[in-house]
Amino acid sequence: MKKHRAFLKWAGGKYSLLDDIRLHLPPAQTLIEPFVGAGSVFLNTDYERYRLSDINPDLINLYNLLKEKPEPYINDARRLFTPEFNQKSAYLSLRDEFNNSQDIYLRSLYFLYMNRHGFNGLCRYNKKGGFNVPFGLNKKPYFPQAELEYFSEKSSKATFVCESFQKSFDAASQDCVIYCDPPYAPLSTTANFTCYSSHGFGLDEQRLLGEYAKKASTEKRIPVLISNHDTQLTRDYYKGAHLNVVKVKRTISRNGAGRKKVDELLALFDYSKVKK
Repeated sequence: MKKHRAFLKWAGGKYSLLDDIRLHLPPAQTLIEPFVGAGSVFLNTDYERYRLSDINPDLINLYNLLKEKPEPYINDARRLFTPEFNQKSAYLSLRDEFNNSQDIYLRSLYFLYMNRHGFNGLCRYNKKGGFNVPFGLNKKPYFPQAELEYFSEKSSKATFVCESFQKSFDAASQDCVIYCDPPYAPLSTTANFTCYSSHGFGLDEQRLLGEYAKKASTEKRIPVLISNHDTQLTRDYYKGAHLNVVKVKRTISRNGAGRKKVDELLALFDYSKVKK
């Protein structure tokens, strides 16, 4: 099966782990993703229907626009991928416009622009909800036209919703399977979280996700697959799940000299496999 890349850069994206994820994802009619991110799993699986959610409204608004009005969106976004906009002053000006605007269409255009022109493709907001990723100094940012078109085409099977993971679980029925790619649990209790939206995702949420997954499997007979760092913490939170360690390793930390490689954990909560 040909692999399709997402049109957004995304920290913790699952493109490199797709083979492992697809191997462990159970069959169903509908795939629910409460942490859809850039959508690599959505783009590279073949379910009849998808319910894709995230708590970041900018992300979900962009996806709905791309589903409903792909041609004008792609044409307007392309105009921002010229040398005049690949300058720090232009980037900071558009970032300010983004932070001061409530216009969904404008924010969706600038969201893609900042994703491709900002530092390392990060998506980060301050405590007031302002996007604060600095300029990225990319020589020629790539305009992902083919990726945008494929996403738009496949989105006819999808419903995009801005909601908490708890609400996504509540919406699931027995014809569903749930795949969760939450913000990574910390490698230590002092590690910082990356803030993908203006709401954090701390240890309480990590623990609660494990509880929801187990409950969905045992009470509603809905299988749940979660990917995360392989640590003692996540193993404790996913107790009762079938655990698979992915040997493809991911590099952590910006500091090249101090980088560590960390195994990925795929935890499958499946009522037919749950440990007693």
